[in-house]
Amino acid sequence: MGHIINAKEEVYRALAERLNRNPVGAPINESLMEILHRLYSVAEAEVGSKFPLLPMPLSKITDATGIGENELQGILEVMCRKGLVIDIPRRNGTLYMLSPMVVGFFEYTFMRVREDINMREMAELFDRYFAHDEVRKEFFGADTKMFQTLVYESLIPAVVETEVLDYEKASEIIRQSGGGSLGMCSCRHKAQHLGKACDAPVEDVCTSLGNAAKWLVHRGLAKPASVDDLLRVLDRTEKLGLVHLGDNVMKTPSYICHCCGCCCQVLRTINATGGKAVHPSNFIPAVELESCVGCGTCVEACHINAIAMQTGANGDAIPVIDMEKCIGCGVCAAACPGDALKMERRSVLHVPPENKREQFMRIAKEKGRA
Repeated sequence: MGHIINAKEEVYRALAERLNRNPVGAPINESLMEILHRLYSVAEAEVGSKFPLLPMPLSKITDATGIGENELQGILEVMCRKGLVIDIPRRNGTLYMLSPMVVGFFEYTFMRVREDINMREMAELFDRYFAHDEVRKEFFGADTKMFQTLVYESLIPAVVETEVLDYEKASEIIRQSGGGSLGMCSCRHKAQHLGKACDAPVEDVCTSLGNAAKWLVHRGLAKPASVDDLLRVLDRTEKLGLVHLGDNVMKTPSYICHCCGCCCQVLRTINATGGKAVHPSNFIPAVELESCVGCGTCVEACHINAIAMQTGANGDAIPVIDMEKCIGCGVCAAACPGDALKMERRSVLHVPPENKREQFMRIAKEKGRA
């Protein structure tokens, strides 16, 4: 019996090692192994462990796994339904890609209510996993980030409006996409199962675009949404003071998240470590002291604790912004009742990778995996 158990463990270990070879990997520890045991059957783990790094047709995966096409197609279909594999339709057939953990099967696990697994247990396991320093470093430590901050556009100064490029504007990203999908916020859904969720919306708020949106709709993880639908969500989440985090690419981004510091894994990482887990926007808030009444609203509004009230030269309480930590979202300026915070253009501008391929190639190179 012992050799059977050992063989099974070897399969899951091989899957973990395969997942960790992605540009954004998945550091192997006890929590990861528990997650994989609950999400993958032994047969699925064996298939996943032998998946090529690049999307491949069924025939190539058959060669890699040694499993016949009919049997393999059945396994892959179940894995696609579970969000463990992504099937990509092409003119001459379908390509299959093993889902990474993020952005991948973590999100797909919590973008719906599942009856086949213990959701609270999964929330606890993922929460424990994400708290490890090596995991945070793997997901968010590269110079090239997965996410970029998108500033509230209503705060962009008129004098620089014509200089702002499309990739800097959430509304323009949405318009260029032609529509997409709206789904459940995986981070806040996880927090719900832990009894830690805030009042920010969970349903129909996670914005996906392009082919990513089509896949989510196809797999029942999101609902189709028009450009107007997505713009309404953008407006609604700004009124709630949430942070817009977008896919860190210039062309055909896949998602825009509307985030809170208590639930969002990216913002929680900033709060826990003080490190840069996301590319800041190309804007930074500046305080107009003559308009500031020292109310501290901006401090309360900031999701990453980048503002503190200090005593000024005249003995008045004034907000002081940690420029190294600030991600330039504009939430503080939008909340200011005296209009005393203005968003200014940064002196050094962030230009994202052109597309997902370039983004992952940069990350892989920075981690020595290219």
